[in-house]
Amino acid sequence: MHYRRFGRTELAMPVFSCGGMRYQYKWQDVPEREIPSDNQANLEATIRRSLELGIYHIETARGYGTSEIQLGKILPLLPREKLIVQTKVAPVASAKEFQHTVERSLMNLRLDYIDLLGLHGINTPELLNYSTRPGGCLDVAHKLQSQGKIRHIGFSTHGATDLIVQAIETNQFDYVNLHWYYIFQANWAAIEAASQRDMGIFIISPSDKGGRLYNPPQKLVELCQPLSPMVFNDLFCLSHPLGRQPLVHTLSIGAARPQDFDEHLKTLPLLDRADEILPPILQRLEQAAIDSLGEEWVRTWHVGLPHYSQTPGNVNIPAILWLRNLALAYDLVDYAKGRYNMLTNAGHWFPGANAAKVDRLDLRQCLVNSPHASKIPALLKDTHQRLAGDPVKRLSQQ
Repeated sequence: MHYRRFGRTELAMPVFSCGGMRYQYKWQDVPEREIPSDNQANLEATIRRSLELGIYHIETARGYGTSEIQLGKILPLLPREKLIVQTKVAPVASAKEFQHTVERSLMNLRLDYIDLLGLHGINTPELLNYSTRPGGCLDVAHKLQSQGKIRHIGFSTHGATDLIVQAIETNQFDYVNLHWYYIFQANWAAIEAASQRDMGIFIISPSDKGGRLYNPPQKLVELCQPLSPMVFNDLFCLSHPLGRQPLVHTLSIGAARPQDFDEHLKTLPLLDRADEILPPILQRLEQAAIDSLGEEWVRTWHVGLPHYSQTPGNVNIPAILWLRNLALAYDLVDYAKGRYNMLTNAGHWFPGANAAKVDRLDLRQCLVNSPHASKIPALLKDTHQRLAGDPVKRLSQQ
């Protein structure tokens, strides 16, 4: 295993982390006695495999249903000094409620302290305010930190890049969990901002949200040769920018079973050769996008697009066009359908509406700064015809 200094926490962070949102029994809390023994045995085998590989960072959240309470049956049996345990708790208006939830997490995990507490899902200005205002959730976290119950404080986010940067610039967090991978590079400015403040940088769900890379389309498989799409994406995230000190410290592996680590491990011997291995693959991927979409579109499609809150009907134009690009350029149709049909259904975790009603909306004013304003309404309609299906809920809502 390779390790990187996790920013100002000074923790030696493995480049892969054991994320805890896929091996638990249920997304809802249930009594411990209702958790099947085979599910608990699989979770414990996954944790032991993680530690065998040198992946000592075990990450979960209060919002991951039975994950915490199931981890609480194995973590106290392991050498505490070797573990880096992280849980996450959503910020709320009531600081007292937030404190109660954090303390419940500690009870579930059966630990005296947690190494990393993340404020979970700072996705909106309101949630950032709950976190940072005087007497808010961060003040509670600092109090618990002074009591030795928390070592370091960070935040996770699915929010817009400018909001993430705003949270980083408060300089009140030690690390950040955020989305960034080959198919979604919009948050690079946030990564740079976090690096400038010596924060730990943790990438969420690079294999699932990064394109469902555990089940990639054949076109993407061919474009990523000689690597699998999963190994390519891991290497890209852990080596960017090429030729300089990489800024990302760790990637979450949402392991559901012990063998889910295996493909990721193929990345480790390649880290010192990324400058040699990645450029031909990156060139093929870029050319495939140009061949499918046209060079002008590839270079400028995102320019001047409005935020969904400034669009009639709250249509999330940037997200819709991004998903269309992925479906056409890389055959990531199943991924694009899954994400597209979350629009209007996922709240602030994937906000805005799809293009179902675009024929009834006048988008001219909101697209005035786009070089592609005249054709975007038709492209939105085309995307809806390609990708629309049954509404999709977040995993935690299923």
